[in-house]
Parts: sequence; C-alpha cells; structure tokens
Amino acid sequence: MNSSPPSTPPVFRAATEADVPALVALVESAYRGESSRAGWTSEADLLEGQRTDTEGVTEVVRKAGGQVLMLESEGALLACCQLERHDGYAYFGMFAVRPTLQGAGIGRLVLNEAERIARDEWHMGELRMTVITAREELIAWYVRRGYRRTGELSPFPYGDERFGLPTRDDLEFELLVKKLG
Repeated sequence: MNSSPPSTPPVFRAATEADVPALVALVESAYRGESSRAGWTSEADLLEGQRTDTEGVTEVVRKAGGQVLMLESEGALLACCQLERHDGYAYFGMFAVRPTLQGAGIGRLVLNEAERIARDEWHMGELRMTVITAREELIAWYVRRGYRRTGELSPFPYGDERFGLPTRDDLEFELLVKKLG
C-alpha cells in the first residue's frame, strides 16, 4: 500500500454492498494483525482474530437509518465510518483509516464529515460512540476533539468470536458523547 497522502483531493461517498470486501479489508488492516501495527489504532495487543466480517459489514451497509461513509482518492479506499440515526442522537462506529496514512489528518477529516452529516443533514443534537477503555490514547484523541467521557460502561462481548479473541479479561467499552451545534 502507498504510504504517502493522495495527490488528488479525497472524496466522500456512501458505501454500497459492492464495497463490502474493501471495507472488511480496511477495518481488519487498521485493527488486527501485523498490518495494523503500521498505524496507531491497532488493537493487536488486546484482541486476536477478526474485527469484523463480511456478514456484519453487509448488515451495516444495508441497515435503514444509517450509512457507511467512505473516503476515497484515486480509486483507493482511505478511510470509513458507520453512522446510524437514533432518537435524538447519531451513533459513530466502524471507524478505520488505512494504517500507513494514520496521523496524516485523514481521521480528523472523516470525523468532521460524520459530525457535519449528523448535525446538518440529520439534525441530531449529539454524536455518540463506544471505545474500549484500555485504548487510552484513542480516547484522548476523541477528548481533544470535543468528546466527553461519560463513565457509562458496557461489557465486551466475551465469547462472541465475531468481535475477536481477547488476550485479557478486563475489556469493556465506555460511551463518549459530543454535543453538536
């Protein structure tokens, strides 16, 4: 993969089912295995196995009331995220940036676009997400972008291999929230 930023401006678009294989490959490369270690979002020290699969991503792409937002340049997928509409808020998930491009501002660009869609197009008052509490550097990145730690915790789905194979027994998620507007 090319590690330099794209030479043409990247463009956003909503994913279709035809994009599922590329989305699965991007998410896996950003979070699992040796390829993920090229970036800073790797969960390889916390979880082994898969991060997602074709069935799960297809379900998210098809889901009414949401979309998977893709950022592309020159035909290459650079980043993605999931947005879902809920009552009074939007949910942000499945966020991935090509590992060799992490730290180049692409993640910030995707997060800003997700916030814009939730606020301006969906008229939502806040954006919510869950992050593994052991990922302190990632939580700090979101806090610097205006997200608030709520202290509201939910358990990691131990025993469900669709979400990976934990290498430790203390994993849990924390809800982060940002008011939009």
